[in-house]
Order: sequence, then structure tokens, then C-alpha cells
Amino acid sequence: MEELLISIAAKKKQLEQLRPLSSKAMAKLEHYYDIELTYTSNAIEGNTLSAVETTLVIENGITISGKPLKDHLEALDHFDAIRYVRELARHGAPIIENDIRNLHRLVMYRSVPEIAGQYADLPRYVRTETGRYSFPLPVEVPALMGGFARWLTAASTAADTAFEAHRKLVDIHPFNDGNGRTARLLMNLVLIRGGYPPVAVRPEDRLEYILGLQQAQAGQGAKRFNALLYRRLGETLGEYVNALEEGQPRS
Repeated sequence: MEELLISIAAKKKQLEQLRPLSSKAMAKLEHYYDIELTYTSNAIEGNTLSAVETTLVIENGITISGKPLKDHLEALDHFDAIRYVRELARHGAPIIENDIRNLHRLVMYRSVPEIAGQYADLPRYVRTETGRYSFPLPVEVPALMGGFARWLTAASTAADTAFEAHRKLVDIHPFNDGNGRTARLLMNLVLIRGGYPPVAVRPEDRLEYILGLQQAQAGQGAKRFNALLYRRLGETLGEYVNALEEGQPRS
């Protein structure tokens, strides 16, 4: 882990040295990764659209034959939500509770509009390796979210804050559905604020990601969860640096 953190710091420094970036180069790179974030975050939750199909839905408004309407709507919703993340990151104001509810509202706006931005009114639980894990009762959610928002406002924009914010929000599980997508969006908002690129948790990372979350929820520490996300952060930083260096004018 120590070597990985050193590598991440070095790549982040490289990225900072490439700034300021041309608006065209950055817009193109952000667009590519925002579709990648949309595809991966939805795929983890069971969306059946491929990366190419997700691109066609977002960029061309194409309906993919044989794929559920809900999957198309989820793609459009998530893409709008990640663009909102970019907007919040540029403004630089403290992240407040309403921002988190707005992230959820956008990510569920078309696909499940009746719960978009609304706190849970049903019990939520998940099956784990050790049995059923229950999340806080709906009546507890408002107070827990108020405390979480106060913590987030005072926290730094370091990468470990982003990963902890993800875990804390999933632990509260404040919504009936869409908690994972909202937590990943919030994580990436904190990362972008800290000068990092957003991180995609890919379908092939799903098992390690879920087991890492479950270990943290079981009080076994967040080492496995953090290791995955730091590894993905290092890989994404490398991709950003390479893409931007390729776009630099040659002497």
C-alpha cells in the first residue's frame, strides 16, 4: 500500500503539472469518463447495457433492441447526475445534505421517479456472507444524514475522505434504492474537489467491492475496500495523465 500511495502522489503531481488544460481537451476527456462512470456504476447494480450501448443511448438517444426501458432511463439519469457532480465540484461550496439528496434525485429521476430524492420509508437489508445485514430504520435516517453532512462539511478533500464518505453513506443507506450509485457519485465529488479524477468501480471489481463493504460493515476494518479504490485511483490517474500528455502540442 505504501508504494501505491507514493505512486498515486507522483501521478497526481504529474496531472497538476499539466494544468491549466485546454477547455476542449478537458471537456473531451470528462465526457469519455462520465460515460464510463455511468456504464460501470449502473452495471454493478444489474443494468444490462454494455459500454458501447450506454454510449449510444447517451450520445445518440438510440433505443437498444431487447434491452429494458429502465436500463435506458438509468443511463440517462446517471449521466445527468455525474454532470451535476462536475458542476458542484467547480463551484467549490461545502457539500451539504441537500446536495446528496439532489444526487439521488437525479440518479433516479426517470427510472424510479416516485422515490427520487426521498429518504427511505421501508426497511433495507442485504444478504452477506454471515447472514442478513439490516440498515438503520427509516425513522433514524434524517438524524443520521444530518450528522453525516456535518462530518462531510468539516472533512478534508483527501482520497481517504472520499472513500470514507462512500462507506458512511452506504452504512446509513438513506434511500429505498439507488444508495450505491449515490455513494459512488458522492465519492467522486470529493475526489474531484481534491484534484483527483473520478474513479469507476468496474463490473469485474464487483465481488471485491461488495466484500470490502461487507467487511467494513461487520467491524473488520476498511483495508480491503480502500485497497481496491486506491488501486483504481492509481490506474485512473495514469489514464488521465497519458491521455492529456498525448493531447499536448509537440515541439
